[in-house]
Amino acid sequence: MAHRGGDRGRGRGGSPAGGYGGPGGSGRGSPDPRGRGNPGGDYRGGRGGGRGGGDFRGGGGFRGGSGGRERGGVFAPDQPANIDARLTDNSQDVLINSFKSLSLHSTELPLRPDFGKVGKHIKLRANFFPVKVPKGPFFEYEVTLSPVAGTAIRRVKRRIFQLAEQSPDWTRFGLKGIVAHDHSAKLIAAKKLPQPLAIHVPFYDEDEDGPKPGGKEYTLTISFIQNIDMTRLISYLAGRPESRNEDIMPLISALNVILAAHPNRSGGGGVMVGRNRFFFPTAAQPFSLGGGLEAWKGFYSSVRPAHNQLMVNVNVCTTAFYTPGNLAQALMVFRDSSFGARPNAFVKGVRVKTLHLGYRKSIKGMANKTAKQHTFDAGDLGIVSVEVYFKKKYNITLRYPDLPLVDVGGQKSNFLPAEVCEILPNQPFRGKLTDEHTAAMITAAAKPPNINANAIVGPGLKELGFRDTAAPLGAFGVSIGNEMTVVPGRVLPAPRIAYGKGTPQVDERASWNLRAVQFAKGGRLENWAVLVIQDGNNRDEFGGPQDPELRQVVQGFSRMCGTSGMSVEKRDPTIVAARLPPKDRSDPTRAQAIGAIRAALLSIKPKPSLVMVILSNGDKHVYSGIKHLCDSYLDLATVCVHSSKIRKDKGQAQYYANVALKVNMKMGGVNHALDATSMKWLRQVPTMLVGIDVTHPGPGSVKGTPSIAAVVASFESSFAQYPASMEIQETKKEMVTNLSKMMHERLTLFKTRNNVLPQRVLVYRDGVSEGQFQIVVDEELPAIKAAFKKFDTAQGPYRPKLSIVICGKRHHTRFYPTEEANADQNGNPRPGTVVDRGVTAIYNFDFFLQAHGGLQGTTRPTHYYVVHDEMNFKADELQTLTNSVSYMFARATKAVSLVSPAYYADLACERGRCYLHKLLQGLSSSGGSTASGSEEQVMQEAIRSWNNGVSGQKLKDTMFYL
Repeated sequence: MAHRGGDRGRGRGGSPAGGYGGPGGSGRGSPDPRGRGNPGGDYRGGRGGGRGGGDFRGGGGFRGGSGGRERGGVFAPDQPANIDARLTDNSQDVLINSFKSLSLHSTELPLRPDFGKVGKHIKLRANFFPVKVPKGPFFEYEVTLSPVAGTAIRRVKRRIFQLAEQSPDWTRFGLKGIVAHDHSAKLIAAKKLPQPLAIHVPFYDEDEDGPKPGGKEYTLTISFIQNIDMTRLISYLAGRPESRNEDIMPLISALNVILAAHPNRSGGGGVMVGRNRFFFPTAAQPFSLGGGLEAWKGFYSSVRPAHNQLMVNVNVCTTAFYTPGNLAQALMVFRDSSFGARPNAFVKGVRVKTLHLGYRKSIKGMANKTAKQHTFDAGDLGIVSVEVYFKKKYNITLRYPDLPLVDVGGQKSNFLPAEVCEILPNQPFRGKLTDEHTAAMITAAAKPPNINANAIVGPGLKELGFRDTAAPLGAFGVSIGNEMTVVPGRVLPAPRIAYGKGTPQVDERASWNLRAVQFAKGGRLENWAVLVIQDGNNRDEFGGPQDPELRQVVQGFSRMCGTSGMSVEKRDPTIVAARLPPKDRSDPTRAQAIGAIRAALLSIKPKPSLVMVILSNGDKHVYSGIKHLCDSYLDLATVCVHSSKIRKDKGQAQYYANVALKVNMKMGGVNHALDATSMKWLRQVPTMLVGIDVTHPGPGSVKGTPSIAAVVASFESSFAQYPASMEIQETKKEMVTNLSKMMHERLTLFKTRNNVLPQRVLVYRDGVSEGQFQIVVDEELPAIKAAFKKFDTAQGPYRPKLSIVICGKRHHTRFYPTEEANADQNGNPRPGTVVDRGVTAIYNFDFFLQAHGGLQGTTRPTHYYVVHDEMNFKADELQTLTNSVSYMFARATKAVSLVSPAYYADLACERGRCYLHKLLQGLSSSGGSTASGSEEQVMQEAIRSWNNGVSGQKLKDTMFYL
């Protein structure tokens, strides 16, 4: 059986406009042990919250409470699968050959050197559909609204456009049926419009019968910007070398506006969340998430250029919506769903209809007083409480007078009892999901590939308007094919895994087991200790240091470490307990509990080299507090386990082994490596593998909470140990601010341990969107080179060969095997599947690789994109290397979905979030919440909390974050 290690699958927070695909998070059935969960309420998109968000990508259909029970299988196995004709001629090879005569500037992205040939050749369907566009131009216009007051609110702006489309002017000026717009500032027309063009809109809200005399009136001024010449796009798609630097983004942007016009139409269609994601109340039965929320099924669509063909990428996605109903009842259910649930985050921004007067309002936030406590001057009624006012004025007896009031005011506060507010339908939840909501969302989103693919080609194409060329597509001469494209792929062979004793076989799921093997290099577990957390209300808790069952567990774990090849000097370690004070809502991050834990740890004499912490439950505040305390203040290595898991007989040996994987690495060992053949390229000359990542504050964080950057790098010949440099930086800044300093630290350690500097540095950069690739080259590449220059000597400059590969997981590309022989048991591609033709970049060097075997849901490949390459990689060389390094992740006995150095950087960023836990929970030391304090004050608080990161001598050069 394969082993998966992990303290806890740590969630990523994240922004609701982001994305999350398939299973993962909290270690629940994830395709690999990344634990990317708590996707917010991606939740990793822009990268709000680090990773992901309320949009769970790759999930999809859900029917009532069916969860993830649908049977997996190959999608459309009986339909003919012929590779696109555009990919079977030699036009791509001709294009590659034409690149050889080109000379590139150092800041240009590398051109594709060739296509890969290694591996078993297969055919795959991809969730891309061909788009036909006319050669003739479209016309782009800018829309300005006046007066500007009020138009910043998205709902108001959308209503203005809805009324404009119903106005006589819209028809009189010839806009009807020939324009597409984004309900904001951009309008694309199929024909030239008259200029000047102004449309007058008397405004009234949806619940009003019509405009009032003297009411507000808006004017839409539509001004010509430019012709959108599609012939430029056609030249780019054809792969003409002179077109490679063509800026096609305005063309793609215009087409996305046109394709979104039907699902995003005013007065009907879907609900647009973020960019290019449309959710439909009619698409499927909403799936209840509990706590006042439900999951909706939706579809993503985005135009993408491909070789000799424009495509639209269509995928399923799932996000959280408010369940319509009484606000007070929903609020109480949400509040009680989790200790960490924050009611203010639930109500903020939600639109309600009042029951006593029938008007509609958006909630600004919660008051700090209840209907019983808050009094005001009610004119004839005198000074009364809100509770009394509603009884006397409206004859309404409040059922929940002790619930905080909600503020529906504008400039001035206007407090209402939540129970007289009804949540209006069709509203996405933009806050952070609780752990419980996240678990339910994963159940709703994790669907097998055949279910998702059928949803795409069925209701997806229909709801998006692609199947029947819904208006206004026809007016623009745009049409979309209804068959998924078929592209060539290959399945790369798995590398051979090397241990100190024994040679395990990698199975067809890219996993292996630890039976009869020992670690490649055993670490020394010397003076270690055990801390038992006693948090009450848990029958699986140990009774204390003298609990005989606890002694058995500790000794059993010690034996497992020894059997696995570690040197364990103390089989009977010191055991202490920390009884935590009860949970208290006035101490939401449980600072008092961490104080008790600190006292217990300081009582252990002499100071241990590692402490095994036996957690009572999954309290994220306790976990984060322990890691923050031990990493930043006590310089103490820790490994956390759950009492409920480590004490159960079933799977106990496997659980011991999972924990031993981590302990060995923290103690400087090497769990496994690749055999000599698979390591050949890495060991040709001194080489350093680097992983870089940045994580951002998610929704609900204190405004101005900094982002966290991490750089990890190998320093020994097994390419197993990756110590980290970590820094906090400007909030939501994607590029690494102190990259030169962090790279210098990593190179210094390499030189210290090897008496030589690396001759090659291969960087895997995680989490950069396509629009930021050039910024990596312009900003991060010079910073890395600056770090190299610091090692210049009188003998000469230090200039190792440098290559940078971006790793992308936040995309919507999915592949579906066309034959059962090339599919796993769920109908997903087999591990090692690589695609570099058909849906990849036309000019640049990129590929999709699914190195891992998925456990459930639809697996998502990782998109690797080379942005700088001094090593002159060939496709097979880089693809095979990346696949092999995906087998070197120390915390698992399986290949993982993201190449190991980037994965480690991701984990280091996650650990850094523990140090800013309070701010990320929306709380500041001043007692304020998300809106309090200036960003400068927040940064100062973060610096204090960060406490110089991990700077202690024992931890700083270890994999403490694993």
